[in-house]
Amino acid sequence: MQEIYGMPGHLIRRAHQISGALFAEEVGEHDLTSVQFSALFAIRAYPGVDATRLSALIAFDRSTLGGVLERLEAKDWIVREPAPADRRAKRLRLTPAGADLLQEVEGPVRRVQEKLLAPLSPADRATFLRLAAQLADLHNEVTPAPIRRAMVG
Repeated sequence: MQEIYGMPGHLIRRAHQISGALFAEEVGEHDLTSVQFSALFAIRAYPGVDATRLSALIAFDRSTLGGVLERLEAKDWIVREPAPADRRAKRLRLTPAGADLLQEVEGPVRRVQEKLLAPLSPADRATFLRLAAQLADLHNEVTPAPIRRAMVG
């Protein structure tokens, strides 16, 4: 078993489990997932973004994102409005309740990030973040939902 415990994929999966557990611990009372948080955060940054661009911004599969958006809408955290140029396309905006929620959870989400890295020294934190970002960037195109930072406009 020692071999599997040292495999990068296993370690990344474990880190993801730990991150998810810390997120649930800090934010669980709000009935909010980390993907929902990312979507709300991006919608606030780009009011009126459509679902295709949102999926590219947060690197989340477009077909799965539809269910996430339905849940956010059912919770009255977002609204989907027809785009002026194409009534079939829907523009996404935060509701006042969604904006309030996002503001309320930003501190707890920051604490999740701090708790996740707390066992590491400051130098190791910086190294971990640099290497994780590098790995994500270098393998971006491998995923079904590559991140597209500049895909808003």
